[in-house]
Amino acid sequence: MNAKSATQSKPEAPDLLLRADSGGVATLIMNRPKQRNSLSRELINAMTDQFAAIATDDTVRVVVIAASGPAFSAGHDMKQMRADPDLHGYESLFAASSRLMLAIMQLPKPVIAKIDGMASAAGAQLVASCDLAIASQESLFATPGVDIGLFCSTPMVALSRNMARKQTMEMLLTGAPIDAASAVSMGLINKAVPAGSLDDAVSELAATILVKPARVVALGKQAYYRQLEMGISDAYAFAGRVMASNMMMADATEGIDAFLEKRAPNWPDG
Repeated sequence: MNAKSATQSKPEAPDLLLRADSGGVATLIMNRPKQRNSLSRELINAMTDQFAAIATDDTVRVVVIAASGPAFSAGHDMKQMRADPDLHGYESLFAASSRLMLAIMQLPKPVIAKIDGMASAAGAQLVASCDLAIASQESLFATPGVDIGLFCSTPMVALSRNMARKQTMEMLLTGAPIDAASAVSMGLINKAVPAGSLDDAVSELAATILVKPARVVALGKQAYYRQLEMGISDAYAFAGRVMASNMMMADATEGIDAFLEKRAPNWPDG
């Protein structure tokens, strides 16, 4: 894959975010290795811009978020934050970060986090905001804000929607890192693999999704996140409406007919 510089909204190094497209998969590579891929305002805006572009790009079916260097992401750029100590500036930064996390969840295409190294604070939030996540066995995850007097309140939102309450609170209150195996057992990531197998594991997961009907995947992802915020009765009512609508789609017609006829489906959208 040939990586190219992604769109950015403010001046920083022009290659702070790279994008590489291949076979229906867009890989976004955070490229601030010296800063441990900390989420500067510029990087946050560049990633958000890319997700807006990918949302309407029919050639992209799956997105992978990766990173260059020894860390996935150290979280927000503390040096940048402390250079301009202003309440409204901080509120604007965290609002921009939240828009990025929501853009990932609202994208009508699955997003896979590919982690090799530390994912800390907002870096762990980024992992938790992705639909799927695979990490190398050496990776670590932490929300250490409490150690520096800044509770990881925004990372807490994503983590608490992936993990059990007491496990989430332990991470938030102690700041202690968890290893990749623990992250699997706690529900933060899907799988931990040897570092040398990480590329293949992510590619295999993406390939499995690529053969599914894109419209149905988009419908299902949207419905999944919407029903999570509902009470159980409302969730079942909503999901029933979604399935009824899904049944009227050409994809369902073809898929069910193929199943009944014991043949491979020929999806209408390719």
